[in-house]
Amino acid sequence: MLTAPTPWPGLPPGMAGEPKWDGYRALVSVDEGRVELRSRRGTDMRAAFPEILTGATQLRDGTAFDGELVVWEEGRLAFERLQHRLQRRGATAEWAAGELPAHFVAFDLLRLSGNDTTSWPYRRRRTALESIFSARRLTAPWALCPSTTDQDVVNEWLTWGSIGMEGVVYKRLTEPYRPGARGWLKYKPRETTEAIVAAITGTLAAPRTVLLARYDAAGNLAYIGRTTTLTTAASSTVAPLLSKATDDHSWTGWTFSVGWGSRETLDVTLVEPDLVGEVVVDVARDSAGRWRHPVRWHRPRTDLSPTDTPRVAPLG
Repeated sequence: MLTAPTPWPGLPPGMAGEPKWDGYRALVSVDEGRVELRSRRGTDMRAAFPEILTGATQLRDGTAFDGELVVWEEGRLAFERLQHRLQRRGATAEWAAGELPAHFVAFDLLRLSGNDTTSWPYRRRRTALESIFSARRLTAPWALCPSTTDQDVVNEWLTWGSIGMEGVVYKRLTEPYRPGARGWLKYKPRETTEAIVAAITGTLAAPRTVLLARYDAAGNLAYIGRTTTLTTAASSTVAPLLSKATDDHSWTGWTFSVGWGSRETLDVTLVEPDLVGEVVVDVARDSAGRWRHPVRWHRPRTDLSPTDTPRVAPLG
């Protein structure tokens, strides 16, 4: 079951809220002693996470959970560490399981003792899920996702961005689990902030996206993220404010990937880092302080200088 975005943080009537974790969506099941661990797209992830397979001995046969794989490091969810875990196999996967153990945060119950529970309303599935954790006294790698119908608790969760929580998911108490349907709601806090324009894709006359920077504590120009595609109006507004960089640009010789985890490189043009832009971002960042998701360009801030922008803030 999938989510649809909502612009409203308030807990809707008749729904429960759950924290939105910064991890990998996964399904786990145990049938006749065989454990399955698959991504939302069906990718087999068992070899990368042997601790989940070992931990499945705590579950009764015929159990299936929907949830999120996460890695916790230095007081925050570390998505980049989780991503590195996906590439490991064999002895290196076993080593990583000890050094950077993953947890499976269960937030829904799909089968119980071999019985399909997807037709049950969320309220009943949730009660059964809590009973499993209580009766089986489940320990790591298993974790039970919190759930609430209290707006004050939701408000508290929405302040947890610094530890990697991405927002809140809302689920109707009376709704069954409908695979593939976008019946859940997802609210992700966003903020408006400033960053330096240091490179673009497209052309100087018609920039397509903007690569953003901030200065780090040592005064170096650090890459922090890329915008979504600029609107035609935004592109035409930004273009006259850009000038091609000289050879002493601090990013000279750098390469940038198309997306998070992609090996495909972008064709970029470096520009003089003297234009500040106002952008809209969500709370997901990596340990270096870079925005993990594309940001939305709002407007140029010609009234600000690059030194007026916040410093890049590594997490952890």
